[in-house]
Amino acid sequence: MIFMVTIGLEVHVQLMTETKLFCSCSNKFTTIPNTHVCETCLGMPGSKPRLNKKAVEQAIKIGLALNCKINHEMFFSRKSYFYPDMSKNFQITQYEMPICFDGFLELNGRKIRIRRIQMEEDPARLIHEGAIEKAKNVLVDYNRSGTPLCEIVTEPDFTSPQEARLFLQELSLMLEYLGVYDPNTEGSIRVDANISLPKGKRVEVKNVSGFKEVERAFSYEIIRQSSLLKRGQKIVMETRGWNAESGTTISLRSKETEDDYGYIFETDLPTVEVSKKAMELKYGMPEFAKQKVERYEREFRIGREMALSIVSEPDIADAFETAVKEIDTHISATFFSKMLKKVLNYENLRLKQTGLETKWLITIMKKLENKEITDRAAELLLRDMVLKPQDPEILLKLRGLTRIDTEEALDPIVLNVLSKNSLAIIDYKHGKPESLEFLVGQVMRATQGRADPVITRKVIHKRLDE
Repeated sequence: MIFMVTIGLEVHVQLMTETKLFCSCSNKFTTIPNTHVCETCLGMPGSKPRLNKKAVEQAIKIGLALNCKINHEMFFSRKSYFYPDMSKNFQITQYEMPICFDGFLELNGRKIRIRRIQMEEDPARLIHEGAIEKAKNVLVDYNRSGTPLCEIVTEPDFTSPQEARLFLQELSLMLEYLGVYDPNTEGSIRVDANISLPKGKRVEVKNVSGFKEVERAFSYEIIRQSSLLKRGQKIVMETRGWNAESGTTISLRSKETEDDYGYIFETDLPTVEVSKKAMELKYGMPEFAKQKVERYEREFRIGREMALSIVSEPDIADAFETAVKEIDTHISATFFSKMLKKVLNYENLRLKQTGLETKWLITIMKKLENKEITDRAAELLLRDMVLKPQDPEILLKLRGLTRIDTEEALDPIVLNVLSKNSLAIIDYKHGKPESLEFLVGQVMRATQGRADPVITRKVIHKRLDE
């Protein structure tokens, strides 16, 4: 029996501001708990919130990028609930009048509708000692309390976990180009999902981080609900958490309705007029990844796959556009889309995290363009540089990676390789061409990628045909 699934998302995005939403505490990440706090974000009696103007501007940018309508004015409300992550027992959020509404994001030729975008403060971080369902103690870190959030609420337009994951990847890239959030910060995007099957109740899966985990969590929950329905059991309307270690969702509490929160107007904050600011920001929107891909295909004549790889990180796209002014287009595109991305992916790093300077990357590409180094040598340089950023000119001398491109220099190296690989020589004599590539690879290994592959083949041919 196959059930049609309906998924709606609530995406919580931590905004990249210097200070928190309602106080002047630092919004920078720190590993030392409960140090970026004050009376306001600790919820002390008598403390008063003060609205962060920069956070409002970033929320408007998100709304404009998602084709939303911007409310002429907005105000904040108190959402009451009793939980240790919100010390004052209510969260300052938006309910009746959010900052943005009625938008969409295009995904694979169709529109995923955005119901609303609202601003709110992040609760504190709860740290369970051990597995969440067995933890005897819970610690609370209030550094995160008061962090500016945008909650992006979609319509229930998703029909699979895979589609939800693609949407989040597209949304994340858009937000990164906007410059409103840092994808390298832990918990910068957290996702709640409302998942329902026909004849079943809506179940909320809460606080999932990471795109792979989103797909895993949603897939498990769909299987869990399907199994209940197949056995004739009822699905209970509830909130469930995701346990990544066990790969299961666990029941947290019965699902509240909006009426349960007892929203009231936040009297300590004024109504804010946003329409004028929206018009100002509308004309300063950046060029997004999709637009860059189209321009790269048109302007630089590079393939779509290459273009998509380059725009996958704004910093790579910026570096490419600087480099292509000095370096051949094909060399630049290949270097960034294949060689650099390969090294970064292997180390699980983003360009921004490495400290690499664009001028250093241009130096490597110039040496490739002038045939001073081989592709292999360039990759070895990058491998060292992403872990220990330094000028490639210095590293090149230390590593001795200059190109070996004369027959005289390569001949003794080839002879040494041939003397150790008699079986490959026999295979070559018996008409197996792959043995030649094996021998070339051995020469490249012996020279740490410095040997010119064209001249290497020529020398090997000459020696084997003697």
